[in-house]
Amino acid sequence: MGMTITEKILAAHAGVDKVVPGEIINSTVDIALGNDITAPIAIREFEKAGAKDVFDRRKIALVPDHFAPNKDIASAGQAKIMRTFAKSHDIENYFEVGEMGIEHALLPERNLTLPGDVIIGADSHTCTYGALGAFATGIGSTDLAATMITGKIWFKVPESMKFVYKGKRKNKWITGKDLILYTIGKIGVSGALYRAMEFTGPLLDEMDIDDRFALANMAVEAGAKNGVIKPDKKTVDFINSQDIKPTREYKLYESDPDARYHSVHEYDGADIDLQVAFPHLPENSKPLSEAKGIKLDQVVIGSCTNGRFKDLEIAAGLVKGRKVAKGMRFIVIPATQKIYMKALKAGLIETFIDAGAVVSTPTCGPCLGGHMGILAEGERCLATTNRNFVGRMGHPKSEVYLASPAVAAASAIAGEITGPDVIGG
Repeated sequence: MGMTITEKILAAHAGVDKVVPGEIINSTVDIALGNDITAPIAIREFEKAGAKDVFDRRKIALVPDHFAPNKDIASAGQAKIMRTFAKSHDIENYFEVGEMGIEHALLPERNLTLPGDVIIGADSHTCTYGALGAFATGIGSTDLAATMITGKIWFKVPESMKFVYKGKRKNKWITGKDLILYTIGKIGVSGALYRAMEFTGPLLDEMDIDDRFALANMAVEAGAKNGVIKPDKKTVDFINSQDIKPTREYKLYESDPDARYHSVHEYDGADIDLQVAFPHLPENSKPLSEAKGIKLDQVVIGSCTNGRFKDLEIAAGLVKGRKVAKGMRFIVIPATQKIYMKALKAGLIETFIDAGAVVSTPTCGPCLGGHMGILAEGERCLATTNRNFVGRMGHPKSEVYLASPAVAAASAIAGEITGPDVIGG
């Protein structure tokens, strides 16, 4: 019996020829990631354990992105813990404000996350890097501490589920965000619990890396251990297009034809409309037609799911020459400084501001209800973020709807949930 991509990567990092689902392994790690919420806890545990140094200063990444730029004294203290630790241990990949970005967009941009890697991060959306053909998963802060000391972590090898997207996109606005919302709507938020979600098929093949990042990013919203996509020419082209070239070798894996799966799910692109996830779970995903007309107070475009240049480009194309609805708060957050600068040079920032949007420095901010877009009681927001739990973006009696950048931009103009075709997109 052959192996899946996930199994092959884990076997290689466990130093064995083969692994099977359910097996407990000890794996080496290529990148261990922490942010300004989770890393300070890991650092305290690291020091409590009496550790003198990290396993490899080049393989640890520390990114202050959740409450950065610091919103208050407490968050400034969190960031200071990271900064002091990074300096004392000469951490190569510590990214200060001014060079940082949202971690799951920043690390691929710097070629720190490569095909065939094992990547762990004290952030649940670490699964994003599966878009590049890596095994990437979120872990807790104490596990991060142990990994920073040893360079290893244990896993139970997950079963794999295959998701095959056939046919063509129903229209040009369909993105990776719509595919993953549709999928979670089908299987539920526990539908892939501790399993690998392997995404494949001709519809996915035609999509670019930004769409794949959005798809893999939300695998955790179905309970998955990881999401993964077979790397191809688009993957390699993305790696080669970055300003910083890889400093280590990488390997492209694909599943064997006779690999065993827990289940196989096939979807036809003709059946996948633009999606909107209703409060208060990503599984409450419905076709846009069932959401049209819902009044909004705020729209947010950004996050590790949809803050990349393509996302901004789609949104700017729809709001160009238009104004946001009266009373609408429209917040746009480029995911990294590089994306921000590219958008600036392309005229997208001016387009957003002319339309009545506010454009923020890179931050996770509103996604986690941290800052830069908190909702009051009774308010509604449509966001390109990845979670819409009760109180996720502010008051427990506020509501968050999830959708793609195209739907978000059109809705900001209309003042209610609507599609790009309605505003003449």
